[in-house]
Amino acid sequence: MASVRFTVTPTKAEDLPGLSDTSPDISSRSGARVRFGSRESVNRSDPLSEVSGGGTAGGGGDTPEHSSVDQGDGNSKISSVYINNTHGVDDDDFYDRNLALFEEEMDTRPKVSSLLNRLANYTNLTQGAKEHEEAESIGEKKKSPQMGTFMGVYLPCLQNIFGVILFLRLTWVVGNAGVLQGLCIVFVCCCCTMLTAISMSAIATNGVVPAGGAYFMISRSLGPEFGGAVGLCFYLGTTFAGAMYILGAIEILLMYIAPKAAIFESKHPEGEGAAMLNNMRVYGSICLLLMSLLVFVGVKYVNKLASIFLACVIVSIVSIYVGALVSAFKPPQFPVCMLGNRTITPALVNETTSIWKLFCDGPELNASCDKYFNSNNFSEIAGIPGLASGVISENLWSAYLSKGDVVEKGSLESSVDAHPASTHQPYVFADITTSFTLLVGIFFPSVTGIMAGSNRSGDLKDAQRSIPIGTILAILTTSIVYLTSVVLFGACIEGVVLRDKFGDSVKGNLVVGTLAWPSPWVIVIGSFFSTCGAGLQSLTGAPRLLQAIAKDNIIPFLRVFGHGKANGEPTWALLLTALIAELGILIASLDLVAPILTMFFLMCYLFVNLACGLQTLLRTPNWRPRFSYYHWTLSFLGMTICLALMFISSWYYAIVAMVIAGMIYKYIEYHGAEKEWGDGIRGLSLSAARYALLRLEEGPPHTKNWRPQVLVLLKLDEDAHVKSPRLLTFASQLKAGKGLTIVGTVVSGNFLQSYGEALAAEQTLKHLMDKERVKGFCQCIVAQKPREGISHMIQSSGLGGMKPNTVVMGWPHAWRQSEDPQSWKTFINTVRVTTAAHLALLVPKNISLFPSNSEPCTEGYIDVWWIVHDGGMLMLLPFLLRQHKVWRKCGMRIFTVAQMEDNSIQMKKDLATFLYHLRIEAEVEVVEMHDSDISAYTYERTLMMEQRSQMLRQMRLSKSDREREVSLALIVCEARATNRIQISEHHRRVQMTWTKEKTSQYRATHSGCSTPEGFRDMLSIRPDHSNVRRMHTAVKLNEVIVNKSHDARLVLLNMPGPPRNPDGDENYMEFLEVLTEGLERVLLVRGGGSEVITIYS
Repeated sequence: MASVRFTVTPTKAEDLPGLSDTSPDISSRSGARVRFGSRESVNRSDPLSEVSGGGTAGGGGDTPEHSSVDQGDGNSKISSVYINNTHGVDDDDFYDRNLALFEEEMDTRPKVSSLLNRLANYTNLTQGAKEHEEAESIGEKKKSPQMGTFMGVYLPCLQNIFGVILFLRLTWVVGNAGVLQGLCIVFVCCCCTMLTAISMSAIATNGVVPAGGAYFMISRSLGPEFGGAVGLCFYLGTTFAGAMYILGAIEILLMYIAPKAAIFESKHPEGEGAAMLNNMRVYGSICLLLMSLLVFVGVKYVNKLASIFLACVIVSIVSIYVGALVSAFKPPQFPVCMLGNRTITPALVNETTSIWKLFCDGPELNASCDKYFNSNNFSEIAGIPGLASGVISENLWSAYLSKGDVVEKGSLESSVDAHPASTHQPYVFADITTSFTLLVGIFFPSVTGIMAGSNRSGDLKDAQRSIPIGTILAILTTSIVYLTSVVLFGACIEGVVLRDKFGDSVKGNLVVGTLAWPSPWVIVIGSFFSTCGAGLQSLTGAPRLLQAIAKDNIIPFLRVFGHGKANGEPTWALLLTALIAELGILIASLDLVAPILTMFFLMCYLFVNLACGLQTLLRTPNWRPRFSYYHWTLSFLGMTICLALMFISSWYYAIVAMVIAGMIYKYIEYHGAEKEWGDGIRGLSLSAARYALLRLEEGPPHTKNWRPQVLVLLKLDEDAHVKSPRLLTFASQLKAGKGLTIVGTVVSGNFLQSYGEALAAEQTLKHLMDKERVKGFCQCIVAQKPREGISHMIQSSGLGGMKPNTVVMGWPHAWRQSEDPQSWKTFINTVRVTTAAHLALLVPKNISLFPSNSEPCTEGYIDVWWIVHDGGMLMLLPFLLRQHKVWRKCGMRIFTVAQMEDNSIQMKKDLATFLYHLRIEAEVEVVEMHDSDISAYTYERTLMMEQRSQMLRQMRLSKSDREREVSLALIVCEARATNRIQISEHHRRVQMTWTKEKTSQYRATHSGCSTPEGFRDMLSIRPDHSNVRRMHTAVKLNEVIVNKSHDARLVLLNMPGPPRNPDGDENYMEFLEVLTEGLERVLLVRGGGSEVITIYS
């Protein structure tokens, strides 16, 4: 609606033509109009006429700008406290004139500008995570993070995902499983990590994730019990991963780089495996010691070497692809010796004589020989036929082997009467029994490492953008590499070579190295350094994870591992990590260690998916991930795949891992729920409800768990119908079926007499709740006075930790015209009660214009006017409303007010940063309110408000006097009728003091509406200074709000607190009325005094 405004800003008091103390009827005597309901201000072209007796010569006029006249020195010194005051008024110096309406609560509800001024960095704000505040206050001032997506997330994830399995076992997996099943294994494992990465991205972008990665995410999402259990699983997985990488490095060293460095050697073939394991144990322990010392000396050296190790990985992978392409034109020469269809180890077969000795009893020609040797011929086949050879058709299908089986080529002819091969013969044997499930367990560690990005969130310039993009791109890259590698290996390498785990058939070369270009040494050297680098990374990350768990103090016996060196390095945690890794090295077999860490990583990923799925389904208010491409079905699919892979790869390892996690969970929980088995399911439900309520009692809710638990106050009319049913509609839109909702009403009367009426009112409320589909409870209280009933309801509603923290009540409609002043007095009393109880308060104004659940808003904005900070309610409410279908399509705009001394440009940047880290999408605008002079409209509006209040007080006083006279007259008449009155002088003085003359005299003195003199006295009121300033705030704020938000679907606004002096209650209502004038739908909001929103996950 159009509005016309102007402001009078004279430089001197004399510049303002005679403002007179007139009544609201003043407009009839001038060309100007002043009305309560409009913004049409006063046309000052004609001076207003002064009321008789209002002004005298010599500066003694009773005009409003002459608030005081100091004649102490003989000179009239005018101190105007209303208009253009240039003299020292302490209040104006301390508080902003434009925010005078909020000044009484500035100590608890600071200005937004003062809050944002502390926003040099978002971590300086008041956060919900107390432990991180303490860490920041103790720690040194850190440099601003500068790492981007590529360097900070993508490359670390690549380095952690690519590892020893790709170089040492992937060819063997393809050879045993075949190309098709190999693709299936890789695809399922990559799907598992991709789905987990989607869930992790949602959690990681739902606030700031400090060091601790998966542990921090799960513990803050599912609680310390789950977090501790899974955090330790993740720690053990990372530690065993370090052991696996070290074993892989030692295997490369002893098998392919320096075979002669072996300390233990066996003269018999049966003992070669045991000797190799002993060599692995010795060299692995030495390598672990050296790496632990390097990590202890300084992590900075590890970080400097990381880029070198990553370069080794990339060069190695590129050489594989180049070699595969080159093999299509010029296959490398790696002949494989075959006896029939059996693969021979060429290292043991140097000449014919040695072959004869191996297969026959003696060197003589007539010596008895092995039947298979006699009936089959030797042949030579190409170990690397090349990409164009078509060998992939033979490698499509699986060829699983049992331990001790000879690696055979099925397409070659051989004698059928073959005896089992002897280990003394130079065949290539399978060292373990293979199966699909075993290969899944061995391969899965090669897709782990997806948490590297989330662990570095503190070093990222924009973690909420970099973590999802970098992690998902890294998984896509590695998945493509793995899938294409499976196809390339199957298409380029002979099947018997693929099934030869250690490359015995190709003269002891690393199998994947035979395909590399230009030399196998590229892969050998590259894989050795990459595995060493991955081992160092694991030994660096695992102690920090253990330190994070220990510092949370949820597992008492781990407390010692939270300490470290003076610079924070986790010395004790590193020692424990090295000891646990030594256990993995003593196992000595890469194929036995891999399934162990597979279990721990799968357990961790399972709970990451569970955390994301539960948060999504529960719709907690703090669940606002910036990453939006997630769904609870994907999380539960990822969780199912994790669980399936655990039991597929090794069911007994899976059970052991789950038992360990369960024991840790119960240890952390320690005080479990008492078993209270009653009548079946109901007994279980009662026990669970009691347990949950007792748990909620243990302490105040964390900021991120805060959600509005609503008490809706409804008023019933004389026919027991709800006066404002839209209040419940609004509450249902706010709650979206979640959390606690209590609908209450007060029935006036005596409980003994009004019990039936209370039951009827309760049924009315239940019927309305069913109609609006509100899940909750209703409560009806009978009280003599409504204000007392509301106070009792606010104090007693709820049970234990399930108490309301937010009160929703309606605006007293037509409070000015209401003959009963109790309606708006009850309203103000309720505001005071909610403030005293530290509850939030929501007051929808013009509730009848709010949309119903069947009237969705197709467009428009929800505007938030953030004037003072009272815990973040104004930020949280629009987010909750937009979860409902009615408000879903509405945008969100946030306005805040800047004063003259504020830097509005910086305020806008800081506010945008704050909202970004809150994961709230909104347009931001800072409205500048200049320190303008108080307008004539403001002055006259204040004047009329006070005149109206005075008039109503006089009318109420006259009414009480008349009632007192009537009661006295009835007493006197009754006494005379019974002839029992004996009037003495004493009785006359006591009972008959209210004589006719005295009544007339009192009326003439006190009733402002009875005589022209009394009326003139009422008109001589001068507005109170503080009222003018508060009215100025209301007018100025309303002016900018209507200007910016006149087309908004809903306007949310800070609700000023009621005055500390109850005498100004009626003025308070007028201030609120002026503040919200001209707005269609308004929601007045008062916080409960606690933070309800946080940037942390």
